[in-house]
Amino acid sequence: MKIPVKDKYRLRDKTDLVLKVNYSSALFTILFGAICLFFLDIKDVIPFTFFGFAVLNMLNTFLYNLHKNILLTYNATSVLSMIGAIIVTLYSGEIQSPFIFVLAIVVFAGYVTTKIYGHFYLIINLVVLTVLFLYSLGDFRISENVVPEESRNWFAFLSAIFAVYLLGGVFGKNLLKAHNKLYRSRNEIQDRIEEKETLLKEVHHRVKNNLQTVSSLLSLQSRAVADEKISNIIKSSQNRVVSMAMVHEMLYKRDDYLSKIELKPYVKELCEYLVRSVKGNTEDVKVKFDIEENKLSIDTVIPLGLIINETITNALKYGITQENGGEIMISLKNLHDNRYELYLGDNGIGYSHNFDPKNSNSLGLKLIYNLTRQLRGTIARDMAKKGTYYRIEFEEIVEDFNSVV
Repeated sequence: MKIPVKDKYRLRDKTDLVLKVNYSSALFTILFGAICLFFLDIKDVIPFTFFGFAVLNMLNTFLYNLHKNILLTYNATSVLSMIGAIIVTLYSGEIQSPFIFVLAIVVFAGYVTTKIYGHFYLIINLVVLTVLFLYSLGDFRISENVVPEESRNWFAFLSAIFAVYLLGGVFGKNLLKAHNKLYRSRNEIQDRIEEKETLLKEVHHRVKNNLQTVSSLLSLQSRAVADEKISNIIKSSQNRVVSMAMVHEMLYKRDDYLSKIELKPYVKELCEYLVRSVKGNTEDVKVKFDIEENKLSIDTVIPLGLIINETITNALKYGITQENGGEIMISLKNLHDNRYELYLGDNGIGYSHNFDPKNSNSLGLKLIYNLTRQLRGTIARDMAKKGTYYRIEFEEIVEDFNSVV
């Protein structure tokens, strides 16, 4: 019988409970049997059933030290308890026996240990009770009430004491201890989780601030360089840093910053920044978005953001001129099996049909192709449309972000 994972963890926490119940019930049944034999004048079956259960249960508990299988120990105890309770019930009044309620404790013990065994023993005991009821209605007898008439009230009283003791004094007390222990452990784990979450949030905040500092330094450097070509190179590097800083900014600003990043707001914010950075506050460039509500890991979003950064920057610098304006389109859809499609480009002047991006000296184009490979994807240029459009198919990465070099 397969035990669910959550029940296995519960079993580990309740090992001590099972062993304590075994010791307590064995000692109490010896006492109960002695009282029946020497004080209640019950000479047949019942006291010896108590003694037999106590001996076998102690042996079962001792064997646990050898095999360390708490499930085997628990089930052996439960079977012994059920057999013993049925025998005592049969010989102390059958369906009217006061000892019959001990069968309910076996079911309770099953639910304490694992839910699945609780169901199992519940069904077994319901069948046993039904059989006992039908047996009491019939004329056929294999047993008789061996409790003397004058001792039956005392036997009923001791049976109730036995049941209450097991249910409250043994199970209740130890369950309360186990519950308190689990509650303290849960609080400690929760405190540690909150501490680590706070630390991780601070890390994202610090990384974002450090990247913004780098971006500011690059901006100052680009303005201090007289050579326009070198200044543009530095500015492009600044935009790449900003695209990564935005990821960490989104992570630490969200309440669920440990989860994946929403693509739609990230891509929109990145594109708006790039248009302002390259073209200024212009309305000549229109950006159309067709992005599904998807969330991806940081290891996927960072290279994806760099791909978008390089593509949009090239479109703004070389594809869309100030004179006629233009349109940029970004579409991102979920395909299947953790695969996604990114379709983006511009309706600008585009490249010639003979141009091969793989053989280009452009760092931006090299980054686009290298980052696509890093995302285990493929890239193809859509030659059917005016301008420059790329169709990139990639998959979500859940491992550490590696170098694009």
